[in-house]
Amino acid sequence: MGYISELRKYVGHAPIIHLAASVIVEDSEGRILMQHRADNGCWGYCGGSVELFEKVEDAACRELYEETGLTADNLRLFGVFSGEDCHYIYPNGDEVSTVDILYICDKFHGELKVQSEEVTELEFMDIDKLPDDISPPIIAPLKKYIEYRRTEQTGRGAIF
Repeated sequence: MGYISELRKYVGHAPIIHLAASVIVEDSEGRILMQHRADNGCWGYCGGSVELFEKVEDAACRELYEETGLTADNLRLFGVFSGEDCHYIYPNGDEVSTVDILYICDKFHGELKVQSEEVTELEFMDIDKLPDDISPPIIAPLKKYIEYRRTEQTGRGAIF
């Protein structure tokens, strides 16, 4: 049982600070890996909770492997996202204020394999053709990533 599950025994559905490690996986065609989430029926990138005493980068790699079957050969820190945009109430009533440490991975190996407990579908998608039903707490980070990619493609340099 993970740290968040243990914590929920004491705080119930009350708001907690949730430290997450996430990964946007890019394939050789510039598409990103999206997963259809089992909990809220929305699409998102890979990621999840950092466990007690776990290194954030290790958590990102673990979550990527658990949810997709892929192993990251490299991770690049993209950003840290928090605040009102990352507030979320899960369908079961659990409320979180997420601090999402987001990585980009463009080198990986393995075969895509859905983790049926959390994911119903995996698909590489063009950033200009993403579905409308994006999981709410990742909308702002995903928009920032798309801005970054578009700026990178136009050759204007980084947006930060």
